Amino acid sequence: MGAAFVIALREGIEAALIVSIILAYLRQLGRTDRSRIVWWGTGAAIAVSALLGTVIFAAGAEFEGVAEQVFEGLVTLTAVGVLTWMIFWMRRQGARIRSELQEKVDSALLTGGLALAALAFFAVLREGVETALFLFAAAKGTAVETGGVGPQLLGAVLGLGLAIALGVLLYRGGIRLNLRTFFRVTGWILIVVAAGLFAYSVHELQEAGWFPLLEATAFDLSAALPDDSGLGAILRGLLGYNADPTVLETLGWVAYLSVVGTLFARPATVLAPGRTVAGTPER
Repeated sequence: MGAAFVIALREGIEAALIVSIILAYLRQLGRTDRSRIVWWGTGAAIAVSALLGTVIFAAGAEFEGVAEQVFEGLVTLTAVGVLTWMIFWMRRQGARIRSELQEKVDSALLTGGLALAALAFFAVLREGVETALFLFAAAKGTAVETGGVGPQLLGAVLGLGLAIALGVLLYRGGIRLNLRTFFRVTGWILIVVAAGLFAYSVHELQEAGWFPLLEATAFDLSAALPDDSGLGAILRGLLGYNADPTVLETLGWVAYLSVVGTLFARPATVLAPGRTVAGTPER
């Protein structure tokens, strides 16, 4: 449940932030008559994202044996790649989202209502597509066999619900959220989650015969800390813990965490006063 909750909360906050910025700017411009168009675009993006998520889960259920392992391994690996890109993209671009969206709203108002709906649609759709991929990967990579994917889907619903509530409060000025701190903290959490998903994708592809090397068990904690009950099940739900990983799985987990964690922790290089290497204003 934990991994899906964090993923859904993070992506939901990004989508809610986008919508709230657009609506707040329309209110600032005195063009609240266009708010309904934004909601139409947002609603359409949510519907398409939900459909995509349903298709991914349904497709996964159709496969069996080696085909299922390959499908789950490749989809999870894709999700890890997108998740990693998203973490670093938000770190670089987070502070510029507001100004970029306002510029796009100005252009869309000149073009017409359809352009404004398209702006909301594609901005939210990106978050929705990412969420669908991540939730499938989390549901497969961190679900406990005895519990199925139900707890992970519940975690996703709770995360999205909290994100919507925070988005409403942000729009109405009910709370102030330090977005830099929020995205940095959740970024670290997601890096650990992604490391577990990466190890899971290696496991599935190894089971399918794609990586016939380093297949020996690195360690076995099944007796002391099984991953299907108690604390082990909690760790699996949160981080993708596996009680008896192969050597290749373990190396993959360590390598991902080391490389991505080091890059994420590396301070940005200042190029000019008030600007960083990514162009993000210092705060």
